[in-house]
Amino acid sequence: MNYDPTLRRKTPLAHILGDRIRRQGPIRIDDYMSACLWDPQYGYYATRQPLGAAGDFVTAPEISQIFGELIGLWATVVWRDWLGRPQPFTLAELGPGRGTLMRDMLRATATIPGFHANLHCQLVEASTPLIAAQKSTLSQCGVPMSWGPNMSGARAPAIVIANEFFDAMPLDQWVKSERGWARRSVELDDNCELQFATHPTTSMRPDLDQRFPDAAIGAISESQRPEVILGDIGALNHVGPVVALIIDYGHEKTTSNDTLQAVRQHQHEHPLTSPGEADLSAQVDFEELAAEARKVGLVADGPITQAEFLGRLGIIERASQLMAANPQKAASIETDVARLLAPNGMGTRFKVLALRTPSLPSLPGFDVPRQDITK
Repeated sequence: MNYDPTLRRKTPLAHILGDRIRRQGPIRIDDYMSACLWDPQYGYYATRQPLGAAGDFVTAPEISQIFGELIGLWATVVWRDWLGRPQPFTLAELGPGRGTLMRDMLRATATIPGFHANLHCQLVEASTPLIAAQKSTLSQCGVPMSWGPNMSGARAPAIVIANEFFDAMPLDQWVKSERGWARRSVELDDNCELQFATHPTTSMRPDLDQRFPDAAIGAISESQRPEVILGDIGALNHVGPVVALIIDYGHEKTTSNDTLQAVRQHQHEHPLTSPGEADLSAQVDFEELAAEARKVGLVADGPITQAEFLGRLGIIERASQLMAANPQKAASIETDVARLLAPNGMGTRFKVLALRTPSLPSLPGFDVPRQDITK
């Protein structure tokens, strides 16, 4: 795939956005990202099922069943030892993809006494094609499920799982100029092609000078504004105990870098190349995420790397069990687990953050000593 920053494909959404810019002026980055992902007629998630080898990207649950199994067992430990076996309770997943993670979680937890009998699954999804895929994947799971575009259907006590969800949230970008921090936007160049631009005369952000006093001209500050979904999770905390597990790629500390990216057919391309036909995402700012969680009354554990978290949950032990039971698949099992744990790959680029009601102790995987949930 060509990452040429001047390359532009004349997608149907590109024409619509071009017309919109001619009528209304430049589009903010968050508006551009929202349109590319969720335009009802041409948006990426609104019109297709993007996961898997035939799609544009692959997530951890699609790589190895062990990932979902460990997350499921983690949830049972939280339900039993942290929440006290509540009856009933909600197991919610934000952005469930094709339903693979939830399917593997439910398979791994089927033998835990009382867990399935008392849970209600809430799947937070706005994509019609993905909802159809999830219902197909989960049709034989045998537990009550409901779908919705937000957390309104969830009830406390609740365990919330979000794997590669926050990276797709539309973000604001601000660029350091000689006059200060100005909002980044998308406009048309002299050839009527989409281009990034800044407009220093409006919407300045002087507070960013205090946060990034040494930032060079051209530095970019990002905010994914996670307060809406975190506010929904925090609202559950006022009703009963709530726990959330967030797994995503990103950085532990707030930085001034441009992390907006586009992926199409498993290759990176410039974010303006194929509006509506490529996945747009950005690295999650875990420092911002934890700070926003604290504002809504939650306590944050972590972040730690995905490799560290899965290691603490016993991924190597579980892989050894699977390899012994399926010797003909041992090589592929080992390869898949290595991919999840890879240094300078998913193992370290992906971080894990847990949120909890303040009265609860540190959650499994974040507490000391290490707790092997596979035993």
